[in-house]
Amino acid sequence: MNTSPARRPKTKITERLTHPLSVGWNVVTGYLNSAARNLTNGGDQPEHDERYAICEEYMDVVYKLWNSSWRSDAVKLDRKTAVYTDPNLVREINHKGKYFTVPGPHICQPSPQRTPVIMQAGTSTAGRAFAAKHAEAIFVSTHSPAGVKDSVADVRAQMAKNGRDPAGLKVLAKFCPILGRTQEEADAKYRDLVQYGDYEGALALFGGWTGVDMAPYGEDEELKYVKSNAIQGYIKNLIRTAPDVNGGKWTKKTLAQHIMGEYLLDLTRPAVCSLS
Repeated sequence: MNTSPARRPKTKITERLTHPLSVGWNVVTGYLNSAARNLTNGGDQPEHDERYAICEEYMDVVYKLWNSSWRSDAVKLDRKTAVYTDPNLVREINHKGKYFTVPGPHICQPSPQRTPVIMQAGTSTAGRAFAAKHAEAIFVSTHSPAGVKDSVADVRAQMAKNGRDPAGLKVLAKFCPILGRTQEEADAKYRDLVQYGDYEGALALFGGWTGVDMAPYGEDEELKYVKSNAIQGYIKNLIRTAPDVNGGKWTKKTLAQHIMGEYLLDLTRPAVCSLS
């Protein structure tokens, strides 16, 4: 949430007014401390769950601006009287919260859509709760089909508790297909792909995602759950689904191999597609 909640609605409305299709917004809280320092005048990244608390209030503000500031008939576009908007039909929102003070009113007219399609990608406990409250679509990235199923089921169960229709949730699940006209061709492409993986680069990438430095670990030392201030859902799902993808424990070596793609075949082999 590095953009003021007073500015974000204008951006989305401008996009919608200048484009005939609906507009979507992928709401993310961020996880990189380096990004936080550059976007918040040098401040450190807030703690994980506080980021979601900030995000909740942020959403409260933008919903008010989108839906409560301008009446649908506020825009007159009367060329004879030179009246664009009736000011009596536009009001302030006067939001005063813990993190934001936004008096309003919204600085531009609402779009026909008013509220964009809300998407969300976090799978931590706080992230799933946020998705269940706000999201119309979620992006899921876990380490096995079972992990995807568990994440989606949990979000939909929470949606039902919130009075939302779970069947209305759209799911975008990430996977990496290796395609070939035969299994042999797909295997050859797969072997060609994984040879370009970089061991140290994979571990650095993991550290950026999770905040966990793998340098102190031995090659065959088991990775345990470590709470961090980065993407908590990634490491939780990793620990939970490890036996499904490597038949044992996550170690420094198997983790690097997994990120480089050496376990893709184990995950995708049952879903061989014919291209003939």
